[in-house]
Amino acid sequence: MFGENRVQEANAKWPLLQARHPDIELHLVGPLQSNKAKEAVPLFDAIHSVDRPSLAAALAKEIAKQGRTPTLFVEVNTGAEPQKSGVLPEDTDAFLRACRETYGLTISGLMCLPPLDEAPAPHFALTAKIARRNELALLSMGMSADFTLAIEFGATHVRVGTAIFGVRVPR
Repeated sequence: MFGENRVQEANAKWPLLQARHPDIELHLVGPLQSNKAKEAVPLFDAIHSVDRPSLAAALAKEIAKQGRTPTLFVEVNTGAEPQKSGVLPEDTDAFLRACRETYGLTISGLMCLPPLDEAPAPHFALTAKIARRNELALLSMGMSADFTLAIEFGATHVRVGTAIFGVRVPR
């Protein structure tokens, strides 16, 4: 199971690898623009960043058109950080309902990225609470520095790219 932050980067390198190794799972862990849903649906096995109605609508359209259903996670902005994507915690229940009822999407889990300058535990606990309340089995939370804590709070998916590959070189 591998994660990519950008559709363009994944499209450049993963199709050949996936053709040779069909058991590889590819997850989009970065933000997704609505206009990239057409490319993302056939490429990714999971999308961890569903965060707004326009994206939900675009994904629903492409899933119906392409007949492929990636596992979907709603991104929750637990720190209410204006520079980050994600649904605010207090809006998550209504957004999940809209994803299901308005767009016909199956949402399997929640994803969160706690603020860098705050302890992650309260953010993990809040995300897990929202997931339980909405009967969601999957939790994408925790990175190289805090993944063991995230697992204690129920994380089913963690991001450990930095621990494996080192710090990402800026483009």
